[in-house]
Formats: sequence, C-alpha cells, structure tokens
Amino acid sequence: MGLLDHTLGTAMATLVDVAPIVAILFGFQFLVIRRRPPNLRRIAVGFVYVLVGLTLFLVGLEEALFPIGEAMARQLTAPAFIGPGGGDGTVRWSDYLWVYGFAAAIGFAATVAEPALIAVSIKAQQISGGSINAVGLRLVVAAGVAVGAALGTLRIVTGTPLPTFIMAGYLIVVVQTAWAAKTIVPLAYDLGGVTTSTVTVPVLTALGLGLASAIPGRNPLIDGFGLIAFACLFPIIAVLGYAQLTSWRQARRHKEGDHSDEP
Repeated sequence: MGLLDHTLGTAMATLVDVAPIVAILFGFQFLVIRRRPPNLRRIAVGFVYVLVGLTLFLVGLEEALFPIGEAMARQLTAPAFIGPGGGDGTVRWSDYLWVYGFAAAIGFAATVAEPALIAVSIKAQQISGGSINAVGLRLVVAAGVAVGAALGTLRIVTGTPLPTFIMAGYLIVVVQTAWAAKTIVPLAYDLGGVTTSTVTVPVLTALGLGLASAIPGRNPLIDGFGLIAFACLFPIIAVLGYAQLTSWRQARRHKEGDHSDEP
C-alpha cells in the first residue's frame, strides 16, 4: 500500500506540474489561433501517456536509481573496500580510483541511453546529409560525459572548489570555439545541454550526493552537487575537439595527396 499511495501522490503532483503546459498550449490554440487542434483525441491520449510515463519514471527514480547510486557510492568509499590507506581519517585522491572508474562508466552508459541525445544525433545526421554519423556523435558525447563525471568525482574527493574546474573548462571551450568550424559550434553547445536529461541527471545526482555523504569532511549541499555541470561542459569540449581533429586529419590527407600528385 505504501508504494501504491506514493505512486498516486506522484501522479497527482505530476498532473499539477503538467497542467500549466496543457493550459498554455490549448489557450493559444483556441484563443489566439482560434482553431480546433487536429487529432484532438490522439493528443489527449498522448497527454495521458505523458502523465503515466512521468509518474512511473519519478517513482522509479526514488525507488531504484537514487538508492542504487547512493549505495554504490557508500560501498566504493567504505574503508573495508578501500583498504588500510582509506581508514585513517585522511582523504587521499589515490584511494578512490574505483570511484572515478565507476563514475566514468556510469556516465558513459547513461549518456548513450539518453533519449534526447539520440533524437538530436539522428537529426544532425539527417540535416548534414550523413556527414555526421549519429552513433559516432553519441559515442563522442558519452566519452565527454565520462571524463566529466570522473573529474567531478575527483573534485568531490579532493574538496576542490567547483568554480576552479568550471572556469578552466569554459576557458578551453572559448579557445576551441575560436578555432572550430562555425557549422559545428551550435551543435556542440546543444549537445552539452541534451546530455543532462532524463537518464543522466538522476544517476549522476545520486552518485554525487552519495559520494559527498560518504567522504569524510564533505558537505552534501556544497560538494554533492556539480556533477551535472561537468556533464554539460565536457561534451562540448569533446565534440569540438573531435571536429577539430577530424578537420586536421582531412587537411593533412588532402595536403599529402597534393604532394603525391607532384611530378
């Protein structure tokens, strides 16, 4: 009964959250455009699907993803797992190598499964006429999130202020933007946003909060948050870097081809 009551309560809260969106859409449709929406029955059924899907997703987050992320963080930081070096009251970054590896792996896997990233990657492939490979783009973005998640957990372990990493990262983005092709910059920036959606956000949030709660001397409110910022930043760096590397390799091959044609 507890789970059923929780599900019904979440459904009511989700209905309240979705209601303004429905009101705005239908308000503009009837009051501004003054036309009956096409396929009204299909739209109504779709909103029911949205309500049910969001409800089950939110319940699943609270019942599964958040507890799993926090439990993994506790287990990977337990003195019994770390060994003698992690149980003396001091925090050494080298004692938590498995944490960095787990953060990179879960960040990569969650990003590959991100629905928003899949949709944007497919659109990019269609609009580019196939010059941008959707699967390759997803893998590059996922690799960026993996690096960002690993560095984010390193920041939590060491207690380094978040602005230090973020300012350094965006400085790199500024430099890359100045040298990158104009056609890739908007896509790279958008990809930095779509990575932080329905799958990646709850997983990384649970990991950050669990890790900050388990590391001695860390404050979950100050240190537990921030992994999402890394997940937004490093995909931009990864996509711009991959595009620049590809352009450099193509230019080099073209140059070598020109030299081979010389008598």
